[in-house]
Amino acid sequence: MAHVDDDTAVVVTGATGALGQAVVTEFLAAGRPVIALGRASARLDELGERDGVYAVPVDLVSRDTVHTAFAAADALPVTPSALVALAGAFTPGKLADVDEEGLDGLWRSNFGSVLWAAQAIAPRLAARGGGSILTVGSKTAVQGPAPVAHATSKAAVVRLTQLLADELRHEGIRVNAVLPSVIDTPANRSWMSADLSARSVSPAAIAKVIVFLSGPDAAPISGAAVPVYGDA
Repeated sequence: MAHVDDDTAVVVTGATGALGQAVVTEFLAAGRPVIALGRASARLDELGERDGVYAVPVDLVSRDTVHTAFAAADALPVTPSALVALAGAFTPGKLADVDEEGLDGLWRSNFGSVLWAAQAIAPRLAARGGGSILTVGSKTAVQGPAPVAHATSKAAVVRLTQLLADELRHEGIRVNAVLPSVIDTPANRSWMSADLSARSVSPAAIAKVIVFLSGPDAAPISGAAVPVYGDA
């Protein structure tokens, strides 16, 4: 692993998932430590044992607990310069399948978790002179047929990204989104056809795009929704 630079830490939510682990690995390889925020679990504890990773347990759908977690992270020996908000959930369903509980859960997981994390980190990034926020939308947020509640909640993330890019620009904070289609994960392989699996995008490939957008080489880019569809 490359030398870890403690001045350029990245907060990653959803770090224990397949994409999250790939993103953590890519940041560590680039010499950037990671503050991993997620629900208390053995997987989070295990992630926190990696050199350069600081695990902070938190319920990401609760505004108060997210702000409390960021306050706790202020005591760590690293200072974040970026947020990568990967946490979210997926539920299939057409119009007739949507119910209140499912809708509320998706909006809290997909939209609320991003909003609260961005709200908490924005003043911290502004205080250090700027930084980067990276969100995760979806191809289905902008085109094509899709589960109604999930696609709508992801569309809200894309619009939030644009709004924050405008609001935070004067603070030196860039805000961008990536839009995955089908990601090649073990969970997705359980239902994908062999053809779709061959066309899906690996977490490692998406992680490289995320690390680029979160780094200094992407300094001119803000308000973008970057497709990472592959051929899926």
